[in-house]
Amino acid sequence: MGKIIVIHSYKGGTGKTLLAVNLAALYANQGKGVCLLDLDFRAPSLQAVFRVHNAEYWLNDYLNGVCEIKKTLRDFSQTHVRRGKLLVGFANPSTEAIREMTAKDRKWEMKALGRLLSLKTSLLNDMQLDFVIFDTSPGLQYSSINAIVSADVALVVSGMDISDIKGTQRMINELYDLFEKKTGLVMNKVFTEILQSKTHRADLAKQLLNSYNLPLIEMIPCFCDILREGGTKIFATENLEHPFIKILDRVATTIENL
Repeated sequence: MGKIIVIHSYKGGTGKTLLAVNLAALYANQGKGVCLLDLDFRAPSLQAVFRVHNAEYWLNDYLNGVCEIKKTLRDFSQTHVRRGKLLVGFANPSTEAIREMTAKDRKWEMKALGRLLSLKTSLLNDMQLDFVIFDTSPGLQYSSINAIVSADVALVVSGMDISDIKGTQRMINELYDLFEKKTGLVMNKVFTEILQSKTHRADLAKQLLNSYNLPLIEMIPCFCDILREGGTKIFATENLEHPFIKILDRVATTIENL
């Protein structure tokens, strides 16, 4: 039995999608079967990373009951990973589709939850994949809550600014404690000078543990070269020796053990 992992954050701009894409590619390059799904229907972004301009079926269609999940998936195993399997499902980036998804009522969201829950059977059991990774909307949208409920493990990504920290604290207290998911925290874009000092690093780790009451999986520094790429490069495929990938490898191992 594989695992469904949801990558979530309180607000946008934390690097959530960057982590989701590279974690999926990293697992695939380890020889695993991976499916990455863009469940951020308000601001889809995976199609830009993988340079997909159109699709016969989107994940929107799957949640609407138009098609089965297999019809929404594209295989990037030959082009984006060195071994293993990487399947990606995209959310429709058109303005019309975004408007339609944001107007969905609670009754539709309940049906969508059922279809997300069924992915454990269709992707993990029937297709025998090792990991399914949800890149979901930030905040407390219904789509995000559905993704969290459907997942086995949740990875909460937070930045260092005070609004993100306070918002993430509230989100954990109001949402994650309710669902009792296996959850870990990743602090992203941490100042390098803090991480270079053992004392400052230990103090920050202690502070974060007390603030969030979640296991701290990793503190990732702000890499200027990654920011310059603007999300167009998959480092877990193109630069396996990058320090970011070394850190992400530890994250991947920790998730497997949760």
